[in-house]
Amino acid sequence: MNNNDFRTSGIMKYLLPGIVLQSVLMGGGYATGREIIEYGGKFGAFGWVSGLFTFFAFAVIAVLTFELARIYRIYDYKSIVKQIIGKGWIIYDILYVLLLFLIISIMASATGEILQQTAGINYMTGVVILILVVAALNFFGSALIAKFETYGTVALYAAYIIFTIMVIMAKKDNIATVFATTDTSYTPSTTVGLAAWTGIIYATYNLSAIPAGLFTLRSQTRRKEAVISGIIGALLMTIPWFLTYFALMGYYPDETVIGASVPWLVMLQSVSDSPIPVIVFGIVAGWTLIETATGMIHALLERLDKSMEEASKPPLSRKSRGIITAAILIMALLFAQFGIINLISMGYSAIAYGFMIFYLLPLITVGLYKVVKNG
Repeated sequence: MNNNDFRTSGIMKYLLPGIVLQSVLMGGGYATGREIIEYGGKFGAFGWVSGLFTFFAFAVIAVLTFELARIYRIYDYKSIVKQIIGKGWIIYDILYVLLLFLIISIMASATGEILQQTAGINYMTGVVILILVVAALNFFGSALIAKFETYGTVALYAAYIIFTIMVIMAKKDNIATVFATTDTSYTPSTTVGLAAWTGIIYATYNLSAIPAGLFTLRSQTRRKEAVISGIIGALLMTIPWFLTYFALMGYYPDETVIGASVPWLVMLQSVSDSPIPVIVFGIVAGWTLIETATGMIHALLERLDKSMEEASKPPLSRKSRGIITAAILIMALLFAQFGIINLISMGYSAIAYGFMIFYLLPLITVGLYKVVKNG
């Protein structure tokens, strides 16, 4: 790899892994705000506990995974999983592909819905736009994806910070009331322990984001780089979580927001008479959805390339990468017909427990042992 490569220059060695992880994660939950409700926001005043444990879990997972990649010089999820669970890697492979289809189905459904509501674009036209852009990015490969997601992250953070400020300024009194009264009325049975466990579950199912960042680690040569980039990744992944959470508390426990399929859209429409914030949200949300779909499919393509290498065959051609990407997206459209809320509720928790058994537990036992042993 060229030393002047965008992915290895200066501070990008530390930032880029987290940028890619955040880009993949953000489209699934932060673009709509729906996941933040399901995995913390519904707990009201206790929801921040979910966010805190999400951060801790992300940090542990990212640091250990990045360090395993550095030690063994492996940058695809199949090789990482084989280091910690041996032949059981095939189960992780199945879980990853299932979650890939589930998340991309949510991306397709959300893209169509958001563009239709914000820009008046036909639902299926929005979905087709998603397919074409993601296929093009995977056609051109890692370098373009790294730049696309880096510039996107800067724009996304700026937009979501502005959105959050708009909502908080308009709804600060309700936010103060939620915390002053310890309001958990949307889910009356909420406890601190339940909120903490939910945060760990959320981080666990988002293990699907980790493989997407592996291609950015090739320039790392020291443990310090893996640790710092892992912690930065956890921060980048959870700061938008908290921005969305505090904005949601401005409406808690209002069913029109807490029960909405795209809560951010409802919140922005309520705090501004101008159509501009909603239009900007449509653009920003569409970008995040593209980033998520691109990152997850790219991780799968990297894993397929590794299998081709092991079989002494040439890697996938650009044409093959584009065709495989388009085929995955088109198949995911079938799932998209279920709608965002149904998709989130029907699959995430079950797959999260699968990732916990076949990745998280081996990572913090076998993986940790190997990291310490090779220290």
